[in-house]
Amino acid sequence: MSSDLHKGLLTRGRVVDRLAPILVRARPLLDSRRSASVRPFDDSAIMRPEVDSTLWGWTHYGFFIPDLPEPFRYVNTMTLIGATGTRIFDNGVIAAQDARKNATVFGSTAYGNHHHYRAYDAERDCDFAVDGSRLRWGDDLSIECAHPEYRVSGRYESFSIDLTLQATDQVSYFVRTPIYQHFSVLAPYRGTVTSGGESVAVEGLGTVEYARSVSPQVFRSTAIGPGLRLPVDFFTYQVVPLNSTTQLLLTDVRANGTTACRLAQIRRSTGGPAEIAEDVQFQVVEYQPELLADTAGVPMRVPAVMRWDVGGRGHLDCVVDAPMRTGHGRGFSSAYSFTGEWDGEKVAGSAYLEWIDCEG
Repeated sequence: MSSDLHKGLLTRGRVVDRLAPILVRARPLLDSRRSASVRPFDDSAIMRPEVDSTLWGWTHYGFFIPDLPEPFRYVNTMTLIGATGTRIFDNGVIAAQDARKNATVFGSTAYGNHHHYRAYDAERDCDFAVDGSRLRWGDDLSIECAHPEYRVSGRYESFSIDLTLQATDQVSYFVRTPIYQHFSVLAPYRGTVTSGGESVAVEGLGTVEYARSVSPQVFRSTAIGPGLRLPVDFFTYQVVPLNSTTQLLLTDVRANGTTACRLAQIRRSTGGPAEIAEDVQFQVVEYQPELLADTAGVPMRVPAVMRWDVGGRGHLDCVVDAPMRTGHGRGFSSAYSFTGEWDGEKVAGSAYLEWIDCEG
């Protein structure tokens, strides 16, 4: 690499780092997530894969079930189409010659060896209807989307799932700006999880999630290097079933040490608008004694004990007690047991965890 090119890349990397705090502070001026999160959901028309878009650099479909019975505890269906251009999610696992056509699927439960992570070429291996009504990643995952009904069929080496989710009108937006939209819709589900030839019927409260965003990756076919990726370096997202009718979403995202999003969002299957709280404190009380290698083989610290405090509502003490599964971008998914208090009542149970920590 020439010295001029090297200096140019370093300069651009520093500019990206310096812009991060400015963009975080400017976000509230453009972000309508709070107002949209207390209205009935009406954005299903945007849930398209955008494979050939010159604007949207990546899209995400996700289906997350936090309340499966033992030994499964949870099941995640985490997909990305395209490359995000961020430090936390772009992990170098690319199956397509053009990084903008890369697609990944991550699925797991807490039981045994239930884990699937694979990259696909969106043009060669996948079939995505332009309107998002049918989505297929090889022979591994197919999704039929006819809002408000979503059918998810996963055929992985170690387990399989068949789930039908019925989306409600209760939505929680993590971001809602002209260049990035990311939301989760409360969705009762029913179906089966199959392991070792035996199927278990399941039902409860899950989520249907979608995101799309512009990305620096959209301007080039080769994967952009770590120094030019957006400096989002910490991410945790947790789905907590407080009881059979109430679901709590907890989020903490940071960029270069600046908080971009720390929220608690509450939805109920009994109806009424979703709620959003920003008076939220998150603490890792104790890390696991050993670092775990992420998908790129880089060691990462992962939590053993966590605590959430939501002003005026309650607190949760959380103990991670399930395997950490690689594949959530640079990080992991897992489950934890929680105890605490919410709205004056004792709560306890099992929750779903996503974790990426690139701050070290």
